[in-house]
Amino acid sequence: MRLTRTKAVLAAAAAAAAVIGGVAVVPSTASTAQAAEATPAAAPAAGSGGLRVAYFDQWSIYANAYYLKNVDAIANNIDYLLYDFTNIDPTNLTCFEATKASDSGPDGEKNPNAGDGAGDQFADYQKSFGADISVNGTADTWNQPIAGNFHQLQLLKAKHPNLKVLMSIGGWTYSKYFSDAAATDASRKKLVSSCIDMFIKGNIPAAGGYGGPGTAAGIFDGFDIDWEYPASNAGHLGNHYSPNDTANLTALLGEFRSELDALGGKHYAVSAALPGGQDKIAKIQTDKIHQYMDFADVMTYDMHGAWDATGPTNFQDPLYPSPNDPSTAIPPGTEKYNTDSVMKAYTQGSPAYGIPGGFPANKLTLGIPFYYRGWTGVPAGSNHGLYQTATGPTAGKANSGNVPGIAMYKELSGLVDNPSTTFWDPVSQSAWFYDGTNFYGGSSTQSIKARTDYIHCNGYAGAMMFSLYDLDPASTLFNAVVNGLAAPTSGCSGPPTSTTTTPPTSTTTTTTTTTTTTTTTPPGNCSAAAWNAATAYSGGAVVSYNGHSYTAKWWTQGETPGSASVWTDNGPCNGGGTTTTPPTGNCPTPWNSGTAYSGGAVISYNGHKWTAKWWTQGDTPGSASVWTDNGAC
Repeated sequence: MRLTRTKAVLAAAAAAAAVIGGVAVVPSTASTAQAAEATPAAAPAAGSGGLRVAYFDQWSIYANAYYLKNVDAIANNIDYLLYDFTNIDPTNLTCFEATKASDSGPDGEKNPNAGDGAGDQFADYQKSFGADISVNGTADTWNQPIAGNFHQLQLLKAKHPNLKVLMSIGGWTYSKYFSDAAATDASRKKLVSSCIDMFIKGNIPAAGGYGGPGTAAGIFDGFDIDWEYPASNAGHLGNHYSPNDTANLTALLGEFRSELDALGGKHYAVSAALPGGQDKIAKIQTDKIHQYMDFADVMTYDMHGAWDATGPTNFQDPLYPSPNDPSTAIPPGTEKYNTDSVMKAYTQGSPAYGIPGGFPANKLTLGIPFYYRGWTGVPAGSNHGLYQTATGPTAGKANSGNVPGIAMYKELSGLVDNPSTTFWDPVSQSAWFYDGTNFYGGSSTQSIKARTDYIHCNGYAGAMMFSLYDLDPASTLFNAVVNGLAAPTSGCSGPPTSTTTTPPTSTTTTTTTTTTTTTTTPPGNCSAAAWNAATAYSGGAVVSYNGHSYTAKWWTQGETPGSASVWTDNGPCNGGGTTTTPPTGNCPTPWNSGTAYSGGAVISYNGHKWTAKWWTQGDTPGSASVWTDNGAC
């Protein structure tokens, strides 16, 4: 199941197997930190690098016996829970409910019709939960309106009223008909209205004694669009795609935003899972799609795996590029798969791949995998199995659906975060795990801290976790993410640089990495430059705003001093400037980055009057297309 339903980002063909030196193998510090991270700390508010998004897999209640009752213990530290996945009906091109298994596992990859008409209506709202696995400890009864995961979500939200739940559409196996459903204005309206009718208005079909009009109302707070992949043949075998998908994805997101806003009342969220490879990012309009979304989750994982059965072994989710990476560059450019290049492609663009950029950093989350990709028959070589040949994927594990090359954290007990089998590369800021034969790439508590620091230093919204299905009973990796998002960084200095390489004396190659941290001393008065919403500030930067001096705790852009936790108020000062002109008699209430505004809301900013085109929060007037400038006031 993991192989077919995981958000795969298939890597470019790897170069011939080679033994590459120059990779640092240093003891992991994660094992000593693990005990301290057992209890999650309170995370900062969303919008300041603390957004916490997690997927709950529909099928996790089967072999893995992971229920929403398990999520109850950690739900206070989740902002958005994405329930994956619902499918698109191949005949009607609508959202629908069905009880039909997909052809999952390795054989499903060879079947172009693996997901046609598939769905799990039983898991959604027909399965009865006993008191032992129910969120509130009460068993389901025969005459309640709905049962299954949907009822458990009702119970979970009742206990955690701040939790938002989105229905995720598509995924690896269920993306086949996105291209058809998004092809015309009429087809987009048909898909969106059907999804809203079923999952927002709650009109799920009556079946198995449950369901019917309105019975699922109030469960879902919006939609997550997981189209893998628009205008690309890199998705599941048999997926439909067209060059028109590029513009049609933008139009589809706009249709979801428009129809959800038309419902009135509460705000309904729109999010999307976005690809983690420049070849696929080039097929979407990064400069346009963000205006319709509350946030987007970048699938910064599955960059390497045992689909390259004989290797070379590699990191699943390298944070930074390494000169020692033997994989082939992504055509037609020279870049290789790594998280930093992917995230910057969204925000800054990439001319080599024709990517325009323009996606606001504070609407992007970085994807962190809770599962591992592995090879077996791997010789130690010069770097404890890294960049070595293999005889094939690791043996499948029971809880992971017996899919070769995949394992969960709890299935690798004794290997992950064990100092004798966990290794760290300070150049790519990534971990790997090697027992002398088996090699796995994936998350450690140390690699997660590097990524949460990266999120803060670059002004991203937060982290997306895929998925809760893979957690151990102690939720070790989840707690590492939550604590990392809540903690200050140890400094922001960009990607590490390898400066010295010592040849190995046995099996270990050591690289010395040099980093530089710059600290700015706050001035005694407002001699610091006035804060500007368009300027990117690093941690330690000092600005003046509304007569006060402020120091940035970490990287930030567009977050207003005094209304965002990234800024420390150093107190009043003299002689400083401000970028905001207080409203005059005709100016409405000043804009506040922490306030959520609906379409039509009117505010003042920098002496001008502004009107919101649609729902927005944290988008600065004058630097975001959501605001219309009505002129001076």
